[in-house]
Amino acid sequence: MVRKGLFLMMIAVAGCGRLGFGDDKPEAMPPMIAPTDDIAVSALPMPVGATAEALDTTSSAERAQAAQVTGQGVRLGVTVASLGDPTQPGFWLKTPLVGAPAKGRVELPATGTSAQVDLLPTGGAEGSGSQMSLPTLRLLGVDLTGLPEVVVYRY
Repeated sequence: MVRKGLFLMMIAVAGCGRLGFGDDKPEAMPPMIAPTDDIAVSALPMPVGATAEALDTTSSAERAQAAQVTGQGVRLGVTVASLGDPTQPGFWLKTPLVGAPAKGRVELPATGTSAQVDLLPTGGAEGSGSQMSLPTLRLLGVDLTGLPEVVVYRY
């Protein structure tokens, strides 16, 4: 009976190290990442804890101005756009469709919505895709993790 009690005590003490009572160091827990805008932060190049609303520093007047289409422009082509650097303010599209900075607009063919943007060259190969600013994606009503196809026009 004493042996049985001693044996059970040894098993209990041996397990204490796994519970944090022994010399074993507990494993580090992975950092928790909270979702923003119904999207996991890890899926976007966004600073941890930042929300799309907090990073979009454009005013309602700036959004209204960007939403006004002042002309058709010259059609440069169609590109697939992803979210660019969300901390870079303004309405812009970085695209291989231009070789130098220019003014223009992007149009979402699925809805017909447009936004005036600064067109910035990426230096990438034609067809390599584009990056769009957070305010532009939001103005067009595009999901931030989406890959919308947009028509690009230069003024």
